Formats: sequence, structure tokens, C-alpha cells
Amino acid sequence: MPDTALVTADDLDQAVALAVDTLRDAPPQAWEAKAGSLEWTCWETVEHLADDLFAYAAQLGLTVPPLDTYVPFALERRRPGGPNNTIHADRAAGPTGLLQVLHACGALLSAMVRTAPPQARGHHIFGMADASATAAMGLVETLVHMHDVSEGLGLAWEPPADLCSRVLARLFPDAPVDTAPWATLLWATGRGELPGRPRQTRWRWYNEPR
Repeated sequence: MPDTALVTADDLDQAVALAVDTLRDAPPQAWEAKAGSLEWTCWETVEHLADDLFAYAAQLGLTVPPLDTYVPFALERRRPGGPNNTIHADRAAGPTGLLQVLHACGALLSAMVRTAPPQARGHHIFGMADASATAAMGLVETLVHMHDVSEGLGLAWEPPADLCSRVLARLFPDAPVDTAPWATLLWATGRGELPGRPRQTRWRWYNEPR
């Protein structure tokens, strides 16, 4: 029987592929709209997502101490209030180029998750992450930031329930298990409400091995 609390590189590949396929339908003029409740544009939010995937891959690949800090890549904000990223897409390449950047960063993370030795750990403020937790972090970033971006672009986005269930089991052990997985993940990340449960204003996940 598969471990429901184990998130794999295949799960991440599936989510990134679904995200890229969905974003291909975005109206070209809509990318500067705000992404849901965020203060970033849809373009900036996809860059941020790609940056997360890249950064998680880098953290998992670090084997020489110190391991209790982030790899010191240079970060840059392209405008006040924008995301502080290492990864930026070339604007001249348009939305097609942006999606290539996203796809490539997802592939980098998947490759690292597949090849990481069992003892590999990546630093994160929510706890040291093994390969499964690192895949889960990339998965939750992809699922929920696609929710933000899809709201801004006017696209439909509801990921498969099994992906949501696995990331909830891996990273959100205190989340309710008797509610719909996608609605529960939105609630767990401060993006929605559940019956009898108000929207969360502060939230986190837990990387500790299950």
C-alpha cells in the first residue's frame, strides 16, 4: 500500500505540468493583473514560484557545512514590493519564456528529489527537509500559487485531490481530514475558509519526517 504521507518527484512533475498547461491559456494582456490576494502581479508570482522550486533544489543539493542557512544566491527585487528572487524570466521572451523558466525549475527540483541520498536535508525555516518534504514544499508552492495566479488571470484551477491529500499528510499534520482536500489545502495556507473554521491569518507547515 502506498505511503499517503510520502510526496514524490512524480507528484511534483504532475503538478508543474498541469500548471504550465493551464497557464498557456492565459490572455497575454492579463499577466500584469494582481495574483489573487497577493500584492504581486501574475508574472511576478510565477517568477516567485520558479524561484522557490530552484531554491529548494539548491538546498537539497548542499552537502558541505554549514547546512543551517540558505545558499547565498544574490536576490533582487525588480520593483518596490515585488518578490525578492534569484530567478527572473527575460521579459523579451514573453509568457512562453516565463513558462519555460517555471518548467525548467520544476525539473531541477524533481531531479534533485530523485537523486538525493536518504540522509540529504535542506535548510528551511519550517524545519530541515528530507527529499519527500522538499518535494512536498515544491508541490504546495505550485498548487497554492497557481490558485493565486489563476484568480488574477481568470483561469480555472482545481488540482487533483490525491495530490492535495498527500501534501496535507506530509506537511500539515494538524489539518482536518474530513473535508475536501483542495479546500482544506487552501484553508491550511490562509487562502480559504472551512465550515466552522475561519480563514487563517498565520500558518506554517512541518518538514519533520513522518
